[in-house]
Amino acid sequence: IVNLEFTLKALREAMEFVREVVARGGDVLFVGTKKQAAPIIEDEAQRVGSPYVSNRWLGGMLTNHQTIELSVSKMTDLERMRDDGTFEKLAKKEVLKLEKHYDKLKRYLGGIRDVHGRLPAAVFVVDTKKEHIAVLEARRLGIPVVAIVDTNCDPDLVDFVVPGNDDALRSIRLITSKIADAIAEGKALREEYVREGKVKRQEIVPRSAVEGQQVRAPLPGRGPKIEVSVTSPLGEEPSAEEPAAEAPAAEKSTTEDTGGESA
Repeated sequence: IVNLEFTLKALREAMEFVREVVARGGDVLFVGTKKQAAPIIEDEAQRVGSPYVSNRWLGGMLTNHQTIELSVSKMTDLERMRDDGTFEKLAKKEVLKLEKHYDKLKRYLGGIRDVHGRLPAAVFVVDTKKEHIAVLEARRLGIPVVAIVDTNCDPDLVDFVVPGNDDALRSIRLITSKIADAIAEGKALREEYVREGKVKRQEIVPRSAVEGQQVRAPLPGRGPKIEVSVTSPLGEEPSAEEPAAEAPAAEKSTTEDTGGESA
């Protein structure tokens, strides 16, 4: 049985964290591929301009994001070829093959096409049991996880636990929309800091996993400690993302999932 009072408190904590992450310029990646969650994930992520995965999580989307970026580049190249008339100069059979490959790339990667190689600052997940690979990849890189956690899921894998029914449409829609609202508020704060000539700087979870260390999530619902400062001048942006760690052996090859081509 889910305690609704605890859910409300946990949701507020998660929203505050997400708001601060986005205010300092970070992205929040939405992940939810189950039938009930996918359309809601798409709608809410698109509403606030956030990246999302709603069809299928390909192994290495975080830990091998360089390869994923090559596939995204391939997708944009195919779009350009389609729009500039290149397809019209090719044989029909070749065009059909390229269109099929493009459709597959767009289905899996369309929601993350605008991340430009940046890792997300946080990941929001619906159903951590189904999306366990996404959760493990985020933990491996020290990326905080915010999630709707049902009674059959392990809360110890999540930094910000929002207890709730991850099968009920109303529950998924309510919590996901509130996370999206927090993102919108964070973006408004970010614009305010830019106008003031200041940026928000904070320490979330160190990416120590990139150095081969295992990151352990805090106690359920508590989340990592955040230190906030608004004194740094505009232009002192956080350093570029470190290279992604090698994908776990259990993950399927990204190139296999996207049609046998990595670029």
